[in-house]
Amino acid sequence: MDNFEELLKKDLQQFLLGLNEVDERLPECPDVEDKWKDIAKAYLPDGIREFQDYPSASLGWMMYIGMAVAKMWDTEWEIYSKLEDLYTYLRDKRGYDSMDEYIREEVLLLEGVDYTLLERVTGECASRVYNALMHQRLEPGTKEAFNGYLACLHQLYLMGAAVQLKRMGYRMTKMN
Repeated sequence: MDNFEELLKKDLQQFLLGLNEVDERLPECPDVEDKWKDIAKAYLPDGIREFQDYPSASLGWMMYIGMAVAKMWDTEWEIYSKLEDLYTYLRDKRGYDSMDEYIREEVLLLEGVDYTLLERVTGECASRVYNALMHQRLEPGTKEAFNGYLACLHQLYLMGAAVQLKRMGYRMTKMN
């Protein structure tokens, strides 16, 4: 599964690089990365339930969560870092089905073209990851299928954070 996750990372990075949404060198933000396990644990019951009928939402919402956590890190991390469950905090603002809109409108403060563009980019990333997962031909309900789904969520979370960090002006360039 490590190889699969690495392939996902490379594919998403190349796609987002082509759109100028990330830099060649992805950012390192340990505070955001450290929240992954707790967020994933809280997200999995909702994400797995929704995956069968709405796989793009089940996957794409995690990219939005990564963006939201990066934004929280940049603005009020001393407050947000103390929240016990960041996922539930985000979800409960408008509910699971509208979490994407809440994050774009209220957390990222997007509107108009930026709002629509981010929706398209996130949707395409979710579709790419879903397609890669389906090509693994994993038997539903198996440990392998669960690990594949988790790898998809992890990379979408990290890419969401990377996209948002770049949008906020954090640039990862090699120092001479």
